[in-house]
Amino acid sequence: MFNDFYTGKKILVTGHTGFKGSWLCTWLLNLGAEVTGYSIDVPSEPSLFEDLRLSEKITDIRGDVRDLNNLKNALADQNPDLIFHLAAQPIVRRSYDDPVETFTTNAIGSMNILEAVRESDSVKSMVMITSDKAYRNVEWIWGYKEDDLLGGEDPYSSSKGCAELIFYSYVNSYFKNNEKLSKLTTARAGNVIGGGDWAKDRIVPDIVRSFSKDNTLSIRAPNATRPWQHVLEPLSGYLTLAMMQVSRTDLNHESFNFGPRDDVNQNVLRLVEEFSKYWDSGSWEVNEDNTKPEAGLLKLNCDKAHAMLDWKAILSFEETINFTGEWYKAYFKDQVDLYEFSVKQISDYSQKAKEKGLKWAE
Repeated sequence: MFNDFYTGKKILVTGHTGFKGSWLCTWLLNLGAEVTGYSIDVPSEPSLFEDLRLSEKITDIRGDVRDLNNLKNALADQNPDLIFHLAAQPIVRRSYDDPVETFTTNAIGSMNILEAVRESDSVKSMVMITSDKAYRNVEWIWGYKEDDLLGGEDPYSSSKGCAELIFYSYVNSYFKNNEKLSKLTTARAGNVIGGGDWAKDRIVPDIVRSFSKDNTLSIRAPNATRPWQHVLEPLSGYLTLAMMQVSRTDLNHESFNFGPRDDVNQNVLRLVEEFSKYWDSGSWEVNEDNTKPEAGLLKLNCDKAHAMLDWKAILSFEETINFTGEWYKAYFKDQVDLYEFSVKQISDYSQKAKEKGLKWAE
């Protein structure tokens, strides 16, 4: 898998205690990488990071990406070959309540990792993860391409657009004519779901909390359409990009979208209805809340990733919900090793990718 590229590599993952970070660390461990994580404390209770016992398996550094000196020291101590930058304040609704935390973490934190990499002697490659929300969303029916206008009306979306602009500035100011700093890219993914997400104000964790306690789920925006994708889909893209960019100059400083198949773009109500099949009981009601507005329609065009990386999403909407629902069912069972269960899901997903002919899975 991934041509054994990650075997023995020293990898730093920022935001490793989060939902996507925990899944990425798990995958990297099973690819034979030496993984270091840099993050503030676990962001939720329960915590996927703790359920997978990752602190026992990786070098676990607690630090804030807003602390530049601490970040520089971590890179100097660990000497990573490659960085995946995921650390972020990731919730749109929370960004309305605390815009300062959102902008400083997502924008200044991204600047700090770029600055730390600029001064590092060890880092050979980095993928900086931003978001599909970085685009100026005019709610058109076709997917956004990587060269479409960046922007964002809410603080979260704007902070991710800022991170992309900071990356662009660093590329043109410091990286463009420096071969050592040429293997840096940004990745933009859509709404990610999967087992182990417990964040507040995200629809799947809200469903699980409500249905598991036989409470009625309150739905804020039933008709909002999102590019739902299982967490392993964009992670396979990040891993493919990081591997390929090391040896290909045409990928230097590029940006890539990683989104789901077109048929996976469904509204919130359809997601709830499909997810309810995994519970013995589950009811919901619509309580539309426009006090903290979010996008109604957002799609990504991933033609560039398909053409340049030979990457594509493989899961149908039903398969995406199945992977997610089965993980949460396992969570509520006694004596299930969630780390081994998660590794099995990575293996199952990789096998599906291999059957679809994706080269990274061979």
